[in-house]
Amino acid sequence: MDGRKRGTGATTLTDVAQLAGVSLATASKAMNGVSQVRAETRQRVLDAAATLSFTPNPFAKALNSATTGTIGMLTQDLDNRFVLPVLLGAEDAFGAGSTSVLLADARSDSIRERHQLGMLLAKRVDGLLVVGRTTNPRASLTAGLKVPVVYVYAPSDDPADLSFTPDNFDAGRQAVDHLLSRGRRRIAFINGDPSYSAAQDRVAGATSRLAEEGLSLVGGADLFGPWGERWGRRCTESLVESGVQFDALLCGSDQLARGALDQLRESRRSVPDDVAVMGFDNWDLLAEEARPPLTSVEMNLEQLGRSAALELVAAIGGTTARGVRRGAVRVVPRESTGSWLHTDGGGTSADTGTRETGTS
Repeated sequence: MDGRKRGTGATTLTDVAQLAGVSLATASKAMNGVSQVRAETRQRVLDAAATLSFTPNPFAKALNSATTGTIGMLTQDLDNRFVLPVLLGAEDAFGAGSTSVLLADARSDSIRERHQLGMLLAKRVDGLLVVGRTTNPRASLTAGLKVPVVYVYAPSDDPADLSFTPDNFDAGRQAVDHLLSRGRRRIAFINGDPSYSAAQDRVAGATSRLAEEGLSLVGGADLFGPWGERWGRRCTESLVESGVQFDALLCGSDQLARGALDQLRESRRSVPDDVAVMGFDNWDLLAEEARPPLTSVEMNLEQLGRSAALELVAAIGGTTARGVRRGAVRVVPRESTGSWLHTDGGGTSADTGTRETGTS
C-alpha cells in the first residue's frame, strides 16, 4: 500500500496496520497506548495514522481500554425541583475532566428503573450516580454490579453503599438557632407530609435545639400535612384561632411558609414584628418574591451533587468508601425574621444588618 486511501470509504485501522506493516492487533494496541508495543513500532503506527488522517472511533477505542470515560446518571424523577440542582452539581464536577455523562430517567417506576439501569450498563459506563427524588432511603441497586455506584439525595438502604444526602436534622437545629438569635422563644412548627424523612428530621432537629434552651415547640409538633401553601394557611389560621401565643412560625418548606405569610397578613399579624416566619429549601422563586422576603434554609444541593460525583470518580479510580455522608446546610436570612438581636452590656440591642448562621 502506498499510503493513499483506497476506494471511497473512510480510512480504517486495517489501512493503518497495512501501511505500518503490522498486524491489526498490534495497530490497535499502539493506538490505545498499550505498554506491550515497542516504542519504534508504536511510532510507526502513529505515523501511518497521521499519513492517512485516521481518527480513532471512540466507541471502538473504549472496547480496548479498561474504562470508557463515561458515567451513568440514573434519576427517579428528572422534573423534580430538588433533583435538578443535584444533577447540575454532578455534571459540573464530571465536566471538569474528559468524562461524558449518560442521563436516564426512571420516572419513579421500578420496572423502568431496571430497564434504564440495564441500558446504561450495556453502554459500558465506568460508574453510576443514582439520584433519588426524596431524602427517604431507597432500595440498593449495587448487588451484582461490576461498576461502582454512589447514591445522592436519597440514600441507599444498604450501609455498605456510599450515599450523600442533605443534613435535614441540622437544618432544623440551625433554623431554631437563627430564630433564637432574633429573640424568639415561642416557636410553632408547621410541617409537611409525615411519610417524608425530611419532615421528620427537620422537626427532630428543631426540638433538639429547643430542648437545649429548656424550651419546646408551642402548639405541639404534630402539625403534619401536605407540602402546599393551602396547608400552610390552614395551620396558621388554626394556631391564631386557638389562642396559642407564638412569636415565630417555622415551616417545613418554603411553600408552607408562603401560605403562612398570607394567612398572618389576613389575621392582621405583622411579619416580622409580631411573628417571624421561616422556611426550608431556599426556593428562590418563592423566598425572594414573598411578602416580606422569606428567610430559609439552603440545602446546598448543587454542592451535594458535586461531592457525590467526585467520590464516584475516586471510586472508579479504586478508592473504596461506604456509609451516609450528610451535606452541610446554611441559613439564608431575609426580612421575614427581622434583625439580629444581641446582648451588649446590660441591655439588648438590634443589629439591622443580616447575619448568616451555619456553614456553607
